[in-house]
Amino acid sequence: MKLAYLTLATTLAFSHALVTQSSSDKSAAPATATPPSQQPVSDPFAGAPAAKPEDVKSIDSLMAALYDVISGPAGERDWNRFRSLFIPTAHLTSTSIAPDGSVRVHPSSPDDYAKAAGGYFLKNGFFEKPIVNRIETYGNVAQIFSSYESRHAAGDAPFARGINSIQMLNDGKRWWIVSVLWDSERANNPLPKEFATKP
Repeated sequence: MKLAYLTLATTLAFSHALVTQSSSDKSAAPATATPPSQQPVSDPFAGAPAAKPEDVKSIDSLMAALYDVISGPAGERDWNRFRSLFIPTAHLTSTSIAPDGSVRVHPSSPDDYAKAAGGYFLKNGFFEKPIVNRIETYGNVAQIFSSYESRHAAGDAPFARGINSIQMLNDGKRWWIVSVLWDSERANNPLPKEFATKP
C-alpha cells in the first residue's frame, strides 16, 4: 500500500511570519500513520466461484477434481467448476524445450488456461489421470508431486506423461490450489522410477 505524504508550503518573508508559523507548528497535533497491521487487507479469495464442497474438502478430493474437470470426450468443460478450485491469483505454468535447446516458460492464470485449452477440448478428447501423488504438508500448506498420463480416449495408450508440481492452501474452511507447474516426459527427461508406475 502506498502512503501519501502532505507537504506544508510556508512563505518565509518577515520574522513575524516565522514566529507565527512556529507557534502554529507547536500547537498542531502530530500526524499518526496507521500501523501496517491495522491497515485493511484485501480478500485473496474474493471473486472465486463457489466450489462444490466435495471437491475441496481434502487434498485428495481437490486432486481428483482437478484431473476430473479437464478430462472427457471432445466438448465443453465445466470451467466454472475449474475456476472454483483455484485462488483467483493462482498460476498455471508449463515448461518446454525450444528447438535450440533453451527452456521456455509459459505462465497463465486459470482464466488464461480455460481460454487456451477450451478451444482444443471442444474438438479433441482429453483424459488425464494421476500415476503417483506424493503429498507433503506443513501447517496450512501442501506440496504435491503428481505424475500423470494424458490420453485422447479413456482406453488409449498415453500420448504424454509428466509431473505436475501443485501447491495448495487451506484457509480453515477448504483447500485451494495456489499454483500448478508442470514439465513433460522426454527422451532425455524420463519419469523417475518412483513416479512411472502405480504403487
